[in-house]
Amino acid sequence: MTGNTPELTRNLANYTALSPLSLLGKAERQHGERLAVIHGQQRLSWGQVAQRCRRLASALAQMGIGRGDTVAVMLPNVPAMIELHFAPAMLGAVLNTLNTRLDAATLAFMLDHGGAKVLFTDREFSPLVAQALALCRQPPRVIDVDDPAVAEGELLGECEYEALLQQGDPAFAWQLPDDEWDAIALNYTSGTTGDPKGVVYHHRGAYLNAVANIVDWGIGGDAVYLWTLPLFHCNGWCFAWTLAAVGGTQVCLRRFDVRQVLELMREHQVTHYCGAPVIHAALAAAPAAWKQGLAPMHAQIAGAAPPAAVIRDLEAMGVAVTHVYGLTEVYGPAALCPPKPEWDALPADERAQRYSRQGVACLLQEDMQVLDPITLAPVPHDGQSLGEIMFRGNITMKGYLGNPKATAEAFAGGWFRTGDLAVVHADGYAQIRDRSKDVIISGGENISSIEVEDALCQHPAVLAAAVVARADSKWGETPCAFVELKEGSQVSEQQLLEHCAGLLARYKMPRTLVIGGLPRTATGKVQKFVLRERAGSLD
Repeated sequence: MTGNTPELTRNLANYTALSPLSLLGKAERQHGERLAVIHGQQRLSWGQVAQRCRRLASALAQMGIGRGDTVAVMLPNVPAMIELHFAPAMLGAVLNTLNTRLDAATLAFMLDHGGAKVLFTDREFSPLVAQALALCRQPPRVIDVDDPAVAEGELLGECEYEALLQQGDPAFAWQLPDDEWDAIALNYTSGTTGDPKGVVYHHRGAYLNAVANIVDWGIGGDAVYLWTLPLFHCNGWCFAWTLAAVGGTQVCLRRFDVRQVLELMREHQVTHYCGAPVIHAALAAAPAAWKQGLAPMHAQIAGAAPPAAVIRDLEAMGVAVTHVYGLTEVYGPAALCPPKPEWDALPADERAQRYSRQGVACLLQEDMQVLDPITLAPVPHDGQSLGEIMFRGNITMKGYLGNPKATAEAFAGGWFRTGDLAVVHADGYAQIRDRSKDVIISGGENISSIEVEDALCQHPAVLAAAVVARADSKWGETPCAFVELKEGSQVSEQQLLEHCAGLLARYKMPRTLVIGGLPRTATGKVQKFVLRERAGSLD
């Protein structure tokens, strides 16, 4: 043996813990003068961002924040939110980004469960945050972020963000983690039953996913990235760290508004953006006059499988779409659907269907397989045999904070179990057929809610659709469809059913159809548990 002798050991020259903090250091050294952040009239270079992060880390250290402590944030996509993705980590602390659309009781649970020592909050959310703090068993210290874009809202904290930065040392000597397995972030899943689960990320996984975004999507230093994706959602799919790695530019966005987004895209010649299907569908449905002057863009779309019609419409407006797939537990997207050259020759609708697959694991995630949930045997690549999507690799959570039972269940058999049911096509690309709980069993036949949703979304008047099971005395369950129309569009329930008749087998047809708005989470996912309740109460 020549490779494992005692003198061949790790040392400072040959081993460095993987951490996104290294990416910020390189951004400052190599791209210090490049434009890093745009927010309204504010402009920050990468050198300025790095200095502000050091000031913030120093100020947090003066507040007693250290290794393993939790720093919570209740912020929209503003510069402070980007800086907070680096500064706590410089101390070995853990960042907990809170969903800004949750209720006070849920926020209080997260603050208590995560043991937040300090909370950074935007004045827009003051009423909600005040309620949450009143419910906390041990309320954290509060720092206000007073964004000039907001005119109203009470300041709740002991200090304002910019004043806090002035207390910090711009030359603060931060350290990489001793162990790259150390926690860097805490993200709570939006549980539909019971308390949310706290998903813990480590420095290694955050670094690798940030780099995977570059490799798999081909992002370069000329990237101009628009924050249509909430940074509180899986740490913005790690893109705050990715943009540091390439020295790209980030355009902040407090909230999604179709016209404002298109104006920002045009003004700053945005090249990349990400979001849930509802974001892309709204952009695709916008008036043609709003879309003039846009640069060619690359978009990642994730959440529910995107309807083929949305992908087709985005292509028509010059957006190259990459469908990605993942969950909070795998740092957001950990799989993607790379287009194959032969797809270019396919008709538009068939090509869009291929683009809507979940595909394969990203390069730096060890593996994604569709396995039999009992035997863990891979399913045949026949496009028909159902199995459960499972992940394995470094871009997978440490586990659920304080919940060993749920952690053990999630990792049973040495794989992270997603609960998503899928098939694998002959080319090795996976395609979700449904969540295990969303399969509709009607008269002994399995019906994919996604298949019915996709059929509905092919109608030109439909913006989005969601299908759930509704109890039926004869068939056990039948499909119940909830449909949201594009602004200004009109179509009757009967017309939609006639449209579906040409696309679906008779037994898959919706027996109930409701036109109206769809309930969504803050990240744009349709809340099917709400729709199941509605379906159960329909006459």
